[in-house]
Amino acid sequence: METVQIVLDKQLLMATDRAARQTKRNRSAFVREALKAHLRNLELRSKEDRDREGYTKHPQTHEETHLWEAEAAWPAE
Repeated sequence: METVQIVLDKQLLMATDRAARQTKRNRSAFVREALKAHLRNLELRSKEDRDREGYTKHPQTHEETHLWEAEAAWPAE
């Protein structure tokens, strides 16, 4: 692992320390997990944007939509 230095305002640092204590982690572990979660969210948003752009450029036909509706239907009990 690498050591980095970051600058946080006092309120953000206090909130970070509180959250780290509540989750029983040290500050570094808490910040690492928060950064990983944020990076996963950014990746997910990027994929959603890509898919949205693709569907905008090539909308589904009525037949394709009907096929997906059948797949999404709840099974009969």
